[in-house]
Amino acid sequence: MKQKIIAVCEQKIAQKGEGVGLSFYAFFANKNDDPDLLMEAATWWIQTHRLDHFEKAEKIKAMVLAEIAS
Repeated sequence: MKQKIIAVCEQKIAQKGEGVGLSFYAFFANKNDDPDLLMEAATWWIQTHRLDHFEKAEKIKAMVLAEIAS
């Protein structure tokens, strides 16, 4: 999941610039084909880190990289 988050953040930044925002839904297709993974992402985003609905892709990428490094 973390590698996918990093890849999506990098893709969005490349497409729309460093100020681009996204929500945890950006990491999934428009259909709910993996509800467990969706809930894992939602829990990480909402409950663990108390993030707003939209956050800067750079911020999310940095947070995930810091978690991987620790």
